[in-house]
Amino acid sequence: MFFDSLNSFIEMGGHGPYVWLCYGIFAVIMITNFLTPSLTRKNVIKDIERQIRREQK
Repeated sequence: MFFDSLNSFIEMGGHGPYVWLCYGIFAVIMITNFLTPSLTRKNVIKDIERQIRREQK
């Protein structure tokens, strides 16, 4: 694809809002899929540490 200017690239022949919205949603989903497992892992480790401390008393 060839665009005459940056503005025509952003507008994408009138389809710009739809295209950029899709890219934004995709980015949010990818970031969520990347961060969720690490946050879940931290919570599981904290729960296990609490359980071990309770059992030692």
